[in-house]
Amino acid sequence: MFKELNAATAKPTIWSEYTADVLWTDRHIAEQMLAYHLNPEIDAASRSTGFISDSVSWLVSEFDLDEGSKTIDFGCGPGLYTQRFKDAGIGTVVGLDFSENSISYAQQKAKASNLAIEYHLGNYLEYSDPRTFDLITLVMCDLCALSPSQRFTLFAKFKSILKPEGVIALDVYTESRFTDLTEDLNVEKNAMNGFWSQEEYWCIKSSFTYDSDLVALDKYVIYEEQREWEIYNWLQHFTVEMLDTELDPHGLEVQTSYNDLRGTPLADGSEMAVIISHA
Repeated sequence: MFKELNAATAKPTIWSEYTADVLWTDRHIAEQMLAYHLNPEIDAASRSTGFISDSVSWLVSEFDLDEGSKTIDFGCGPGLYTQRFKDAGIGTVVGLDFSENSISYAQQKAKASNLAIEYHLGNYLEYSDPRTFDLITLVMCDLCALSPSQRFTLFAKFKSILKPEGVIALDVYTESRFTDLTEDLNVEKNAMNGFWSQEEYWCIKSSFTYDSDLVALDKYVIYEEQREWEIYNWLQHFTVEMLDTELDPHGLEVQTSYNDLRGTPLADGSEMAVIISHA
């Protein structure tokens, strides 16, 4: 037991494991994630209803989007942004997501509302499209869960499908948020109100920080009666300079930065939104 606990709580090499797909392919967890997405009052998996509406209104107005525009939302979830973009009169609206539950929900909602929205199920890192877009969105700090190599792949993809005058809108966690983090250890039965399994389980959650890289990790080791498994939740934190360094090889750059994707003026806080364009 001593050796097993040591292994369960050991600090991994940075970016050494990737398990994000489990959140969307495990049936029980995917159902919990969809429920979080659809809760209009909390920011657990999606922004609040009011925030999303304000964000879409600002993006449409700020970048003069209309029936002739094309938008694509990477990690669209159940379509909370794409539906509002289409309602705002955008001509072509595309959503990509890894979760079959979320895409199915988004398609049903679009059909019920008679909204012509194009949805694709799959890993957006593998998506390709011959079209170019006026607006590319990646919200809820989704970029922060990707490793450096995954971010490189994504930025190259963004470059290839972005119109000459198009923009990318995304948000990230900041260095200020990282400085408030501490390493921690917690053991709990049926943690997070049964989020991880419909069966009884014990969860060991170890929180680690990697100071020189501004990376945090929450490592979950789940013990059920018949199995043991792990989840690695990596979060990269950014400065504008760090983003520009990663964007530069792709001929992209941060055009403007805000406090959030409603266009709120930038202030020191836990998150930051940026508008990215061709350099």
